[in-house]
Amino acid sequence: MASRRTEREKSENTALQKELKTIDVFSIAAGAMISSGLFILPSILYKDLGSIMIMCYFLAGIVYIPSIFSNIELATAMPKAGGSYFFIERSLGSIFGTIGGLSTWLSLSFKSAFSFFGIGVFISFLFPQIANNIKIIALISCIILTLINLFKIKISSTLQNVLVFSIISILTIYLAIGITKINPQYLLHSKSFSFGALIYGVESVFISYLGLTKATSISEEIKNPTKTIKNGMLSSFFVIWVLYTLSIIVTVGVLQPGEFDKTLVPLSTSALKIMGVPGEVLLTIAGILAVLTTGNAGIMAAARFPLALSRDKLLPSFLSYVSPKTHIPTLSVITTGIIIAVSIYFLDIESLVKVAGAFVILEFIFVNTSLIVMRESKILNYKPSFVSPLYPWLQILGIIAYIFILSQLGTKIIIGMASFIVIAILWHFIYKKEFTTRKSAIIHIIERITDKEIADPSLTKELTEILKERDEIIEDRFDKLIKNAIIIDIKESITLEEFFKIASQKLGDKLEVEPEYIYQKLLKREKETTTEIRPGLAVPHITIEGEKKFDMLIARCEEGILFTRDLPPVYAVFVLIGTRDERTFHLKALSSIAQIIQNPDFDKHWLRAINEESLRYLILAADRIRDVYKSGK
Repeated sequence: MASRRTEREKSENTALQKELKTIDVFSIAAGAMISSGLFILPSILYKDLGSIMIMCYFLAGIVYIPSIFSNIELATAMPKAGGSYFFIERSLGSIFGTIGGLSTWLSLSFKSAFSFFGIGVFISFLFPQIANNIKIIALISCIILTLINLFKIKISSTLQNVLVFSIISILTIYLAIGITKINPQYLLHSKSFSFGALIYGVESVFISYLGLTKATSISEEIKNPTKTIKNGMLSSFFVIWVLYTLSIIVTVGVLQPGEFDKTLVPLSTSALKIMGVPGEVLLTIAGILAVLTTGNAGIMAAARFPLALSRDKLLPSFLSYVSPKTHIPTLSVITTGIIIAVSIYFLDIESLVKVAGAFVILEFIFVNTSLIVMRESKILNYKPSFVSPLYPWLQILGIIAYIFILSQLGTKIIIGMASFIVIAILWHFIYKKEFTTRKSAIIHIIERITDKEIADPSLTKELTEILKERDEIIEDRFDKLIKNAIIIDIKESITLEEFFKIASQKLGDKLEVEPEYIYQKLLKREKETTTEIRPGLAVPHITIEGEKKFDMLIARCEEGILFTRDLPPVYAVFVLIGTRDERTFHLKALSSIAQIIQNPDFDKHWLRAINEESLRYLILAADRIRDVYKSGK
């Protein structure tokens, strides 16, 4: 008992702490997206697209919508560290999880490295004399933000809030003044329009949006994730989408076509024309803050992927260490910081960022597929608090769009991505020595198609535990009763007397009470009035002699038990047995059962459950009023 208590306390001390609110999720999601895609990319795209670039920024946001909705639904159902890795692994299986987890970890790290380079670019714009020290500036920025992320997540998220809202404030000033300075003729200046050019522009801008869904990787550290994830991510997406589009409209409307060729920082150049030197400095500062937010959010999000992979024994166990003092995955953060620093110093960052963008698009394909698999698997305890609209057409269209975008990224990137996938698969088979018995959700779909029992309840069990953690539920006595209850699954039709014989024998053996005594009590109770409380469901409950005894037997009989000729056969039975001194809990147990069976989907889920353990987890995860909740809930 002592060892169990110690293990539980250790688990609680090293758990990730739920500290993040809606404003934090907003800032992490928004900050992961605002960077060079807004402050530098327009100068590159304008040379090929002209004012068509405005349409590209708007359309890229639309293409992003399927992944936003899919990520939010999956995150509210499974708010766990590692976000998309966790969704992919639990739905598509361990191999896909390894590919998705490793690639997303590295892609976020590379994008963060690129952001730190951006800091050097902006600072050298203000101070040309240090233009040769961009790598040093990037490394110093990486080290500082890595150290900040070793403190409690609330510290790094507070920094993120300050940075993001400073950027939004500066951009709002820029838009408010700049919109009055727009020259409509500049908005009509476009290169020769072609569908190919539009697709090229959308692809380029789309990669700028890729950081937004990374907020799901810290979902285990979010307070009230059922609402906070949805509110934070949706608000950040629409705010940034509007800011992106309006900022491009103002910039294109203020700068003459030839001016785009002479600058790498078009918003700063535009601000110079609108507000003079103070405006130029202000927008340059915004650019520096933007790349800082992307770097900070990148470290925060990326560090949760090795933690999740390590928990599943796909990376060394030391990466799952969580500091009992700060509740931060310390070694995972340090390892991520080292990867970013090495990338800055030794690698061709620009090329790696292109590959990283391809990996994130691949991740989006996996995530949208994961949502379809989770929905179609009909797993009992998959209970997202946000449901993606237009399912499954939105996800299917998204998958098609992302495959098309991938196909347009070039042969070198496709080959690089394919090579990494092969390496990830080899790593999975070589490194992973302990294979979990948990089956992914796709196994449940195969089971439905083949009508064979090949799935197990391990994923259902895990989802049950996630629901308890998500909704901050503390087990009450009824939960403990269900965990220890006898559950039997009867395949053929039997008579009432045969069922009572089976139930009496099992309950008698467990409670050390004569089975015949229980059998006669059950028969007598049933003769007084039937315990079939509605068609298909019965709750026989009796009082026995003695003290401090209470138990339950749960049974499913798919072919039915005939309790009374006036009602259909029963396929769900809850047998309650207790002594008189347990009368109060007896009534509470009856009340709990009544709440559980009121769910309109109860009968469907009950008959579809795989086995006895699936029935147990179905009851444990059911919505009902419990006696005890965590404080503040």
